[in-house]
Amino acid sequence: MADNWVRPYTPGSGRWLVIAWEAVALALLTWATIRQFELMGHGVRVVSGMLAAIWVLGAWRIRELGVYVGPDGVLIRGLLRSRAVRWRDIAAVRLHRATHKLGPWEIQSGMTVLLDRHDGGTVNTELWAQGVDFHSRPTLFRAVYHEIRNRHHAAAA
Repeated sequence: MADNWVRPYTPGSGRWLVIAWEAVALALLTWATIRQFELMGHGVRVVSGMLAAIWVLGAWRIRELGVYVGPDGVLIRGLLRSRAVRWRDIAAVRLHRATHKLGPWEIQSGMTVLLDRHDGGTVNTELWAQGVDFHSRPTLFRAVYHEIRNRHHAAAA
């Protein structure tokens, strides 16, 4: 597949809050580890360096999260893995109202964008109307959905 992927939206400011939250959490973990194991000198540097490296990698992945489109298909970058789906393998792009069951109750969690594959499978794009990118920008969520759907229709024609 091509390497010219484009994210059809700008990331929301909530991502920076997540990255800052993770920095604070890892700083507290570093402090607790150093105190718990009574580390000094080289041990402090090793633990601090390892957790700082984990934060840098995690922050980079959080920054890169999202859905990208290209001439050949859709690239979905998650926290731990990326997945590319060719336009020709996609039967439909649709909105889905996600719900979660908690005992006898169903909890509505908002709209997501799903890709229905020709083989009967479904691919979650991780685009969520209540997520950090779209929570305060609902019209952007709809615009991204329409962009993906229009690109799919154009590729199918």
